[in-house]
Amino acid sequence: MARQRISMKKLRDVLRLKSTTQMSERQIARALNISRPVVAKYWQGFISSGLSIEQLEDLPDSVLVNAIETARRKPEKRYLDLVRRFPGFVVELRRPGVTLQLLWEEYKNEHADGFQYSQFCHHFQVWRDSSDVRMHINHKAGDKMFVDYAGDKLFYTEASTGKKVVVETFVAVLGASGLTYAEASVSQEKQEWIRSNERAFHYFDGSAAAIVPDNLLSAVSRTDRYEPDINPDYAEFAEHYHTVIIPARVRMARDKALAENAVRLVYQRIYARLRNRLFSSLEELNEAIWEQLEKHNNTPFQRLPMSRRELFERTERTALQPLPRERFPMKTTLLVTVQFNYHVELRDDYHYYSVPNYLYTKEPKTKVKMVFDERVVAIYYDNVRIAQHRRDRSPNGYTTLPEHMPERHRAYAEWSPERLESWAKSIGEEVAQVIRNVLSSRKHPEQAYKACMGILSLAKKHGDERLNRVCKRANEFGTSALKVIRNMINLDLEEENQHQLFPPIPDHENIRGSQYYH
Repeated sequence: MARQRISMKKLRDVLRLKSTTQMSERQIARALNISRPVVAKYWQGFISSGLSIEQLEDLPDSVLVNAIETARRKPEKRYLDLVRRFPGFVVELRRPGVTLQLLWEEYKNEHADGFQYSQFCHHFQVWRDSSDVRMHINHKAGDKMFVDYAGDKLFYTEASTGKKVVVETFVAVLGASGLTYAEASVSQEKQEWIRSNERAFHYFDGSAAAIVPDNLLSAVSRTDRYEPDINPDYAEFAEHYHTVIIPARVRMARDKALAENAVRLVYQRIYARLRNRLFSSLEELNEAIWEQLEKHNNTPFQRLPMSRRELFERTERTALQPLPRERFPMKTTLLVTVQFNYHVELRDDYHYYSVPNYLYTKEPKTKVKMVFDERVVAIYYDNVRIAQHRRDRSPNGYTTLPEHMPERHRAYAEWSPERLESWAKSIGEEVAQVIRNVLSSRKHPEQAYKACMGILSLAKKHGDERLNRVCKRANEFGTSALKVIRNMINLDLEEENQHQLFPPIPDHENIRGSQYYH
């Protein structure tokens, strides 16, 4: 049985309310006790008919109904011509300053008999709402990047242990073009979160004017519908990339609809294609994700004759802000204790950095704040920066500034292998050889400085000639130990003393000699 048409009074009320009020189709449907699709059907038919609101009052019912139903059955040529322009409008609307009013004016300049502005906007809205570009239409190029984590997890299996490692999937999408970035990361922790945002910017080769995250703790330290508190490190990251953070409002789904739609597409076009594959590392998993990601970004829209990548290249690439020369320096803050040797330890690298020596106290132990990133280590005391070092990742090493050292240590620190060897040569070549042996016997030359100073200082007490003579014996014995050289000097002194007590008998003509008895 055919569905009965609504009364002419209701039909005219639909057209009147739709054209003269701001009521939505759903509100009109409730007011007239009809369904929303009926409201949409008759209004669309009226728009397609080309009739104007001013003609309604004098138009017979039969003519009105016939015009509406004919328009619904067979779209007129000018409507089809307009619809063919809509994909181009989508691209143009992303350009700065372009509005529907401007596009309509350009359209009317070419087609004087074209649709009026209200009909023009209605047809475009109907087409837009039935296509897969409706979520991108209101975003200007370079305006926003939407970011979120996928709810479902991927994993890889460690080859050595067979352990299953579950990972997070980060997703970022540009509002205007829909170009998407995705990667797997070990966690949602602050450092991973910021680095994922950063890699998204580098994938897009530019930064958007704003980032729209969900209210996860790594992005928002305190949620609030009107004034959320942004995580300080995330805020510094945004400042480094000349962007701002605009968190999605709590319980406002439309604020994060683009990110949620991007996650849905990641499930369909990446997760689904990887479901039967096994991976042995995070790197291998990401390579597979990025391979499928490129296919997704190069797949054409359903209602646009281009892909996300093509739309990005045409409208959004040049609208993004250029990236800074250097990546964001991730800072970490620790509270550390000043050790007895006026150094503090960066436990991540097992490396030690100096602070002014006066900060060391036995009781209570002095605490200082260490703030470091990939390049620099800064140390604060009483909220004042007291030291800054270039980060050194060599384990068990020391980075020391001379001004931090006590006076007696500073004099010692001014020595170098070249200076020690030059001093040794001034005493004698044998001494220089011993010093070279001492320096080469230690992993780090600094470890040998004290022993070298001890050997060279013997010349001041015992003279250059004696030290050089003793060092010659040490070289013959293959030793360069300070303790051994000291003992050898003592023996040399004893021999000299014995010669002084019992000097040798000088040669004389009255001395017969051993040959006399043969």
